[in-house]
Amino acid sequence: MTTAPSDPAPIKSAALVVNAKSRKGQKMFKRACASMSGLPFPVDAHAVDDPDDLEQTVRTALGKKPDLLILGGGDGTISGLVDLMVGHDVILGVLPLGTANSFARTLGIPLTVEGAVDVIRTGAPRRIDLGMIDGDYFANCAAMGISPKIAETVPHGLKKILGRVGYLGWAAYQFARFRPFTLIVGEGDDAVRMRVVEVRISNGPFHGGTELVDAAAVDSGEIVVQAVMGHVKRRLVMNWLASVFRHESRHEKVRDFRGKSLKITTIPKLPISIDGEVLAKTPVTAKVAAGIIRVMAPVSVPPER
Repeated sequence: MTTAPSDPAPIKSAALVVNAKSRKGQKMFKRACASMSGLPFPVDAHAVDDPDDLEQTVRTALGKKPDLLILGGGDGTISGLVDLMVGHDVILGVLPLGTANSFARTLGIPLTVEGAVDVIRTGAPRRIDLGMIDGDYFANCAAMGISPKIAETVPHGLKKILGRVGYLGWAAYQFARFRPFTLIVGEGDDAVRMRVVEVRISNGPFHGGTELVDAAAVDSGEIVVQAVMGHVKRRLVMNWLASVFRHESRHEKVRDFRGKSLKITTIPKLPISIDGEVLAKTPVTAKVAAGIIRVMAPVSVPPER
């Protein structure tokens, strides 16, 4: 997709905040600083070892009113900090240092440090939506089902030590203990009720590094709730495999709901993971905050498939 700059004013200053506890954070911080040394504007760089200090570091950086705020980390880091940018006249830069990097894939940002920095150098600001779960903004995708179960129980440091292989191994273990559940979308007489194995609340098509929700886009002005229907959990395995291989069967037994605001309930009540972090519990209202922030994106590179 070719995107014209929404603001032609040149960038004069930037701040970089890296979650050094993310899987690649400590290793990549110096590499990122070296890559950014050639940018035509100064970058105030911060490596944050304690995740509890991330919010205050971002608030301090925003207080200096940079034109660009570059966040380095995984999808959870970006979603957890993007709330702080709302209402500020600042462009988001993305340095993908996580395991799945779904948000970067949606925007077509390369997954290497040098490639992401090149987008900051040569890209253009693109105005995008954010999703919302009640009052909490998120960048990419929330989920109910197996994903929150994995996020709640995954051993500390597993993703950092073993990466995606370790994460998938833990996912397989939790999948053996998982059970389908009932989803209710809407309220009153118009509510839709169904038996499902997974629910995805999406502002973009990627979830877990795989393109799962074709109908979702970061500039559509709508939130998409996708239900993978079924009474047996093998339906979820079939859907994931079909999505990985881009087979047409990925659309079977899948129903999409889309709109600016959707009420979501489950039986039983379930936790919701928001870009990998368990932050809510049903019932909730999923909404879209249309065009609420700007992000530095490639001018003519499509999202990674």
